[in-house]
Amino acid sequence: MHYSKLGSSDLLVSRVCLGSMTWGMQNDQWQADEQIDAALAQGINFIDTAEMYAVPPTPETYGATETIIGNWLAKNQQKRSKIVIATKIAGPGLPWVRNGGPITGKAVEAAVDASLARLQTDYIDLYQLHWPNRTSSHFGKHWPNQVQFSDADTQENIASMLDILQGLDRCVRAGKIRHCGLSDDSPWGLNTFLRLSEQYDLPAMVSIQNEFNLLHSKDWPHLIENCIHEKVAYLPWSPLAAGVLSGKYIDGARPHGSRWSISNQASLFRDTPMTNDAVKQYMHVAQKHNVTVAQLALAWCNQIDGVTSTIIGATNLKQLEENIDAFDLVLNEEMIQDVTSVLKQFPSTF
Repeated sequence: MHYSKLGSSDLLVSRVCLGSMTWGMQNDQWQADEQIDAALAQGINFIDTAEMYAVPPTPETYGATETIIGNWLAKNQQKRSKIVIATKIAGPGLPWVRNGGPITGKAVEAAVDASLARLQTDYIDLYQLHWPNRTSSHFGKHWPNQVQFSDADTQENIASMLDILQGLDRCVRAGKIRHCGLSDDSPWGLNTFLRLSEQYDLPAMVSIQNEFNLLHSKDWPHLIENCIHEKVAYLPWSPLAAGVLSGKYIDGARPHGSRWSISNQASLFRDTPMTNDAVKQYMHVAQKHNVTVAQLALAWCNQIDGVTSTIIGATNLKQLEENIDAFDLVLNEEMIQDVTSVLKQFPSTF
């Protein structure tokens, strides 16, 4: 296993980050324990979760994933210092989470305390804002004019971001969190947080995690270049595009128990005719080079300049092991050319 520095922090994280959002919905405690143990045995030291998990989010499963991780930590306290645990505060919109309200400094403090209790730990290594208070161009909203940025109140947004940073700072000073990061944000969001951190001597964002994969590569080059120069770790989530790059959803297939068989409609914006066509072509490339299409997609993500650690998830141990193995795969020039030829035809399929 290879390791990278987490942005401007002092943390070294594995190039593979174990995602956990299926735990508490598709996976139970025993299965999650099995995945954590297997991941650690392979050298993975980075686990990502969120207060709103499991997914799809429901009032009944809110906090379930953190609780599962906390139960594992309680049984493995001697391993806590060797693991980098990242979690997130939910943004606005979920009525069962702080009445759907925005992230504020006070909300951060309350959410951190609740996450610490569920995780059964004294500190969180990386605490992230799951999505911004303002409407952002994520979750299928990246097409021109889909979001009216000119309608936003810039100064109001900046004041909100400063308040959030001040809440994060109180948690850092109390020893409850070590570092701060973003998720589902943009270059403007990242740079505004960095500027406020410097101006007011507040914690700097050390990472950002956004969806990034062969079907949805919109963060290249602008945000990733930004991350490199500002020493911010770039953490792709959904490198298999919610599983479609495994090939299991081709031509409308919905295997029993799979994410797309249970996921809410709002998350199925990835299911388009172009997605189907692109995955078929990537499957041909994978077959030509004697790898699985999932391994091809993960290895491609790992070799992108600026990527620090790729967040993977699985619903069973076999799937997890196959995904981890992908990070030992080095794409040769012919493989990169074959992948790029498909990517140029389908730069963004959803």
